Amino acid sequence: MHDFDVIIVGGGPAGAVCARELLHQGVNAAILDKADFPRLKLCAGWITPEVFKDLKCSVNDYPHGIICIKKIYFHISGIKLPLKTRQYSIRRVEFDDWLLKKSRAQVFKQRVKKIEKEKNQFIVDEKFRAKFIVGAGGTNCPVARNLFKNRADKFINRQIVALEKEFKTDYSVKECHLWFFKNRLPGYSWFVPKAGGYLNIGIGGKLDKLNRKNISINEHWNSFINRLKETGKIPDTKIRPKGYIYSLKNKSLQCHKDNAFIIGDALGLATLDMGEGIGPAVKSGILAAKAIISGKGYNPDTISKFSVPSMCMAGLKF
Repeated sequence: MHDFDVIIVGGGPAGAVCARELLHQGVNAAILDKADFPRLKLCAGWITPEVFKDLKCSVNDYPHGIICIKKIYFHISGIKLPLKTRQYSIRRVEFDDWLLKKSRAQVFKQRVKKIEKEKNQFIVDEKFRAKFIVGAGGTNCPVARNLFKNRADKFINRQIVALEKEFKTDYSVKECHLWFFKNRLPGYSWFVPKAGGYLNIGIGGKLDKLNRKNISINEHWNSFINRLKETGKIPDTKIRPKGYIYSLKNKSLQCHKDNAFIIGDALGLATLDMGEGIGPAVKSGILAAKAIISGKGYNPDTISKFSVPSMCMAGLKF
């Protein structure tokens, strides 16, 4: 049996940052994750300057490829609106691995299946034991599933279904574009350049509205891809996307119970307007760590539910 003060299930940004904060204060924390890092992670991969501020480092400290996006083109009802801003695009395969290493936590490859509470200890798969447990395992987090019951109905109106593809291209890609409500999509599509010649394209929409309209997200994807090809933004080759589901911010969800905490996408913290998840995940990891260290409350409701205001404010710094 491996004994720790805190077990964190999930090694993404939320779990890695939580572990780093705990270990910095002398709390013995370990991370369990089903994957070997670096691992592929679907995500548009843009982050705000505030993320680096929360991580207590500068953009220059980041050792991998990164692009500073100073302008984003918003497309709404056929109108192209340039927004002056300051955002960064990263590749999650690199960013997440960097954060995990930066945490200096002991990491175990473990697909968590069973979580039990025995007196004042959590026991995971009869191998790991700790007084505290943190669920950072994304949408299907086993901590949330095992210890926080009856949550599914809370997510019904907050779920986003997305399709995306990240690939290397010989095209000269410099501009970042976002298309809102194109073809009555209840969401938006994106075109985000990455360092090293990579490009991330994707589309996301509210699952309940798509279901009510009886429209598949795949139909919107095909229309989106054809439009990009027709305008010369991507090569005329077959592109097979991958899909996933995540949840927008929801205040009504229970996030803390009997020394168990839920953070990041496991809680559903993506912003309501842009579906941004990395920044809120980082903040929730820090908040949970502080709650464990101090013994005080954990309140992720303090995390902003909107992205656009901060994007506009970032532009004013130029």
